[in-house]
Amino acid sequence: MQTIQIGEATLPTVGIGTWHIGDDPQKRPDEIQAIRTAIDGGATVIDTAEMYGMGRAEGVVKEAITGYSRDQLYIIDKVLPENASHRQLERSLDQSLKRVGTDYFDLYLLHWRGAIPLAETVTELEKMVAKGKIRHWGVSNFDVADLHELWQLPAGPHCVANEDLYNLDERGIEFDLLPLMRKHQLPLIAYSPLAQADTISGRLTTDPLLRELATNHQASVYQVMLAWTLRHGNTLAIPKAGTPAHARANIQAGNLTFTADELAALAKRFPAPTSKQPLATL
Repeated sequence: MQTIQIGEATLPTVGIGTWHIGDDPQKRPDEIQAIRTAIDGGATVIDTAEMYGMGRAEGVVKEAITGYSRDQLYIIDKVLPENASHRQLERSLDQSLKRVGTDYFDLYLLHWRGAIPLAETVTELEKMVAKGKIRHWGVSNFDVADLHELWQLPAGPHCVANEDLYNLDERGIEFDLLPLMRKHQLPLIAYSPLAQADTISGRLTTDPLLRELATNHQASVYQVMLAWTLRHGNTLAIPKAGTPAHARANIQAGNLTFTADELAALAKRFPAPTSKQPLATL
């Protein structure tokens, strides 16, 4: 699997997403085993958030990582914008740390912009780094204007990643956001890289080109979609895996590469944006 540099860490380009993990108690054993299967297969990045199931996803992560050496893992968590204040951020962070069962996060993200001034949030994030409760901090759902505002702050350049929606169905960030991030060497964490293919973008699972590529690569349509998000490097994708089989398939997708002709065919079928697009979110 390819790797990506975030802060001082060299990480696999396929991680583990946990949105909607923990929502159904009957699925919990499979979800725990899926995370463990992914870790055992080299996908050692786990992305979670206090928002996911109001802490339930963090609880699943805690159970899944029991028995693993903490320094083998790279755990990303997120603070809700209403909790990203001088008064509340550390309290929210401590609660998340407790739910995950760790004394630090490798990366802590502002989940999206809210009413709390960005300068106040960054000041608190810097304090948490100084206290050793987080190793690095970053942002999520930030667009071009948000990053420019962030970088105007004294500690703004300490941001090590931006997590945004990115997949074949949502290419809007390619017009201006991704070029800006590449210029500043700011890695992308791509959430929902499979476009929630069974729901919002169900048409993708039956797309003739994607099915043809899947056949040619002895892969699934999902693996083709996931591999596409990684094609240019500097991207960490965090697909959810609810079963061990899904976890293994996601890891295998990290080794899939395309020819120039295949990439051209995908670009024709799923065109890149030619103008500024509103930042897509879920």
